[in-house]
Amino acid sequence: MRDFGLAFNKKFEQWMFLIIPGCLILGFLFSGALGRFASTVPYLFAYVTFVMAIGCGSRELAAVMKRPGVMAWTFVLTHVVSPLIAYGLGALIFGADSPYVVGFVLFTIIPLGVSTVLWVGMSGGSVPLILAMVIIDSALSPFVVPAGIHFLFSESVETNTARMMLDLLTIIVVPTAIGVLLHDLTKGRIQPAIQPYAAPLSKICFALVVLLNAAAIAPQASALKGDLLRIVPLAVLMVGLCYAVGFLGALPYRNREMLTTVSYAAGMRNISLGIVLAMGYFSPLAAVPVVLSILIQQPLATLHHAVLHKIYNRKAGVQSP
Repeated sequence: MRDFGLAFNKKFEQWMFLIIPGCLILGFLFSGALGRFASTVPYLFAYVTFVMAIGCGSRELAAVMKRPGVMAWTFVLTHVVSPLIAYGLGALIFGADSPYVVGFVLFTIIPLGVSTVLWVGMSGGSVPLILAMVIIDSALSPFVVPAGIHFLFSESVETNTARMMLDLLTIIVVPTAIGVLLHDLTKGRIQPAIQPYAAPLSKICFALVVLLNAAAIAPQASALKGDLLRIVPLAVLMVGLCYAVGFLGALPYRNREMLTTVSYAAGMRNISLGIVLAMGYFSPLAAVPVVLSILIQQPLATLHHAVLHKIYNRKAGVQSP
């Protein structure tokens, strides 16, 4: 069973760029049967967060605080620079009051994605740094997300901020705290002990989150009409710009490890959480850019990996770790 779990986990990561879009398609096709299970999404997501957190203890979190500048700058790039770009481009194309603009901004404000850790590890970045940043960013999300939405949209978007913060605490902060606590209490032994079983289940839960949320927004898909001709190109551009913002923002470090870590952090977001928030607090149309980002984020991560590899081989000024 242990070997099967490890093999399943590896295969899922290899084929994630096909599995996630496949879940989206199945969710749309079978929305009638799957829609009734949408209420389970927060619990599935909480489990995914918990499994991520058991890989990082208070010692790792303390270590990343030794480089507060890198972490703070990454958060500025991801949650200040990128949202402003998303708002500007979205407002230019759709108008400032469009729910699509809310969706694009929401994509940039939500926390760093769990799958970022996988890509950073495969591309030669700092896994402890990105893992700690994902956890810290997730813990800050109950404050960052509502504040960012209110700052950019003010009264044009009505949200229950208190309820949003409570939900974020429930599905992000509490599972994270429990995971970190268990990591410390077991001196890190819990992760290798349960990872072969917990990690595959978390991948399944992640796929189910995408599947069920796609089913939930399917009834509103007909309202898109010709908007997809503008939304899809903008979604591709926006995700690509997020990677570019991270890469350009990390250039002063002139270090392969930092360039890789920060660029992936800026480019990838916790899309499942974005869908949960979009469906729970905004117009269903606001979830459309977030859903499209799922389709785009992983393929662009593959392309980004190839681009980084070429840059590292050609630019003598970038030092490998």
